[in-house]
Amino acid sequence: MTNNAVFNVTVCIMGILILTIHIVNLLMKKEKRKDEKSLLDFFVFTLVHFATYLTFAFVKTAYTSNVYIIAFYTAFYIMNNIEVFMLCKYVKNYVNSSGTAQKAIHIVNYVLFAAFIVLDIVNIFTGIFFTAENGAYLRSKTMVLSQGYQFVMFVLIAIFTATNKNLTAREKTAFGLYCFLPFGAIILQNIFKGYAIAYAAVIIAIEMLFFFVNVQKNIDLSIEEEKNKDAQIKIMLSQIKPHFVYNSLSSISTLISINPNQAQAMLDDFTEYLRHNLSSLTETRLIPFEEELKHIKNYVSLEKMRFNDRLTVNYDIEAVDFNVPPLSIQPIVENAIKHGILKKIEGGTLTIKTRETAEDYVVEIIDDGVGFDMQEVHFEENTHVGINNVKFRIKNCGGEVAVQSEKGQGTSVTVTFKKGAIR
Repeated sequence: MTNNAVFNVTVCIMGILILTIHIVNLLMKKEKRKDEKSLLDFFVFTLVHFATYLTFAFVKTAYTSNVYIIAFYTAFYIMNNIEVFMLCKYVKNYVNSSGTAQKAIHIVNYVLFAAFIVLDIVNIFTGIFFTAENGAYLRSKTMVLSQGYQFVMFVLIAIFTATNKNLTAREKTAFGLYCFLPFGAIILQNIFKGYAIAYAAVIIAIEMLFFFVNVQKNIDLSIEEEKNKDAQIKIMLSQIKPHFVYNSLSSISTLISINPNQAQAMLDDFTEYLRHNLSSLTETRLIPFEEELKHIKNYVSLEKMRFNDRLTVNYDIEAVDFNVPPLSIQPIVENAIKHGILKKIEGGTLTIKTRETAEDYVVEIIDDGVGFDMQEVHFEENTHVGINNVKFRIKNCGGEVAVQSEKGQGTSVTVTFKKGAIR
């Protein structure tokens, strides 16, 4: 075998071994994220690609007809494009964004992929990219255009990931190198003809993609999961406050002799309130918003029985078909009532709204209570553990919390859940 043939075979064997290890690793994972399933598909296809090239390296000396050469190289051109297509799919599922930029890239990906697959097939009859003569592969003058789809998508992926605010510097670097290493290798490959430098670059890029992105994300998720468990415990403990339990039981006790039916209703609400808080201690899944809303209404009902006309609550519920972390909205409602409305002698009104936009589900908790000066309150301080835990858990599932308040006018809290992140 020639030097370049030995190099190419060695690269393919290394690639097959490395990909096999990563594929087995992903297959052994019981629960895979959507992006991990795409990564698995990408790795499996890349392994097939390497195996196909390895087979070609061993048999090409025995099969030297022009038809054979054209058939094999056409397959390689198509497989190169499929590999980039699957990489784009993986990036899409990993980033999990519903923004305009990703949608545009998604459309460009499909259109260009289809166009270049057609061109690869057309090449068989026209030789626009390559031809075969006397059993030898010959590049056409326009051969560089065959990598047009790969070049465009690598550039778009690099720009999209580099400018994405939700990705860390590590993730941006890994995606960027995956785009530019093979691209740079393709240029070198056109200089050092016969050496599969692009395949070697793909192996390096795959290792970076696996360890810098996928493995690190699993580590980050494990850390976040532990933090989330701690936050759940703190939230639960902060919600079952002794003074609230005492005041509720005291109110129920007083009502028993005055209004037994109302006392029974209040006791039912109080029991349901405690049940939901306690069950949330071990709950790790997202729950339907309707379930959270039911808990909110139980809590509000208890407070209305205690404070009567000082508390008015309006519900403007337009959307309920989405999920939220347990005990994520109710603490915000409680905060609005206790620290906003009930600090006014005459009380006030709380409004709870939900709506759906093209990209989000939005929950608004608005009160006309005492409000506060936004410049004077710093939520990152330890005195705001309850609200910080809520914000952490909402952010952990792709949501955002925005607070607006004005002293003497009231407070508005807007919670936004990205559709792609909470399903």
